[in-house]
Amino acid sequence: MLNWIWAGMILISFICAICTGRTEQLSAAILAGASSAVELCITTLGLMCFWTGLMQAAEHGGLTRLLARALSPILSRLFPKLRRESPALGAICMNLTANLLGLGNAATPLGLAAMQELKKESRAPDGTADNAMVMFVVLNTSSLQLIPTFMAALRGKYGAAQPFDILPAVWITSVCALLAAVTMAKLLERRFCG
Repeated sequence: MLNWIWAGMILISFICAICTGRTEQLSAAILAGASSAVELCITTLGLMCFWTGLMQAAEHGGLTRLLARALSPILSRLFPKLRRESPALGAICMNLTANLLGLGNAATPLGLAAMQELKKESRAPDGTADNAMVMFVVLNTSSLQLIPTFMAALRGKYGAAQPFDILPAVWITSVCALLAAVTMAKLLERRFCG
């Protein structure tokens, strides 16, 4: 569906450019947009590589176990069926840490690893998500952020004088989103799962 929407927008742009005689401006905008996209990818690539490597080092250095212990009071309430020493909890902690640092792209492979670990421990039939998987998706999607690193990098690249001046707004919105999402997930879990 989204592909059809994008294709429709592109087609409408071409039709409008032809009808108004602005095909040169459209061509220039397409080239400028493509160039800007490549520059943005290169700019953020270094940031992503650094944080992904840092997360990998933290995992091998045992930081995930420490984080799992520190977050265990909260995670045990959110994931009551997971064992304390579960590899899934370590993967969830790494994903939450990446999200706390605002590293959405670095959090993605960690989130996939966490979901694979949750699937190994799931007793649900294939193709069905259990409560732990649903709660993880809710936590990952609402993603509480303390330091919006990626957003600050984007703002800095595009000329913001103080890229981190959005911190209070990010904190308020991410806390509200997290509380609303977890509350709704827990209410629906009780309603549909007894």
